[in-house]
Amino acid sequence: MKAIYDEVSLGLSKRMTRRYSTSFSLGILFLDRSIRTPIYNIYGFVRLADEIVDSFHGYDQEKLLSKLKADTIEAIEMGISTNPVLHSFQEVVRQYQIDWDLIDTFLQSMEMDLDQSKYDMKSYEKYILGSAEVVGLMCLKVFTNGDEQLYRKLRPTAKKLGSAFQKVNFLRDAQSDFKELGRTYFPGVNLNQFTEENKKEIEKEIEEEFALALEGIKQLPSSSRKGVYLAYFYYYRLFKKIKRLSPQNVLKTRTRIPNGQKLVLMFQSLVRHELNMM
Repeated sequence: MKAIYDEVSLGLSKRMTRRYSTSFSLGILFLDRSIRTPIYNIYGFVRLADEIVDSFHGYDQEKLLSKLKADTIEAIEMGISTNPVLHSFQEVVRQYQIDWDLIDTFLQSMEMDLDQSKYDMKSYEKYILGSAEVVGLMCLKVFTNGDEQLYRKLRPTAKKLGSAFQKVNFLRDAQSDFKELGRTYFPGVNLNQFTEENKKEIEKEIEEEFALALEGIKQLPSSSRKGVYLAYFYYYRLFKKIKRLSPQNVLKTRTRIPNGQKLVLMFQSLVRHELNMM
């Protein structure tokens, strides 16, 4: 029965989300039940593409990514896929009318990870747009559920939230990106000589984006506001933790927030949300 396959496909995307990101998993739990499944489906697709370029070393990554793109197009056109992750993703794409341009822009950023290790401002902005901002817009399509006026209104702040999350990830993962994958995302920054001035400039940019993003979060429908605010709250605390580190320590280890502390942050964010203290 196809219903069983649909259920299994969703289960895989849900399991990928929970296995790869406890922070986003917690955020999804505080979305309205009606929109949790679509967000799991989006994350599963994004995670699959990201793993191809980050983890599938020793294989023809370019060919695998190209095949993923072709299979994604086919899944959306046919309304079904033998790849469970793509099958669950095409359902949300078709239901919420997610534009192909958003998906294609995301895949283009994944292609950049295959052959680009240093970024100038133009390629940096292109990568941020594809790897983070359009993912935020895919989710916003779900959150606004056909309300095009609200979607257009919140597009700029949704992009800022995605951008802030990604730049925090760049700082968090600087050690592995630079030392293991040979990538330097921040334009004009030599991580062999990463200075306090470099770090403060990046942090100022992130701080401004978080502030703009929060204004958008406050205007989200009640079905999504609590969950998105929780993800924001967690990432902002991670950002504050990174800010306290020296440039040298940022490059020594991957900054984490322990699971026990995440639960505390979850409680704090819920209290702030309920008391309208966002």
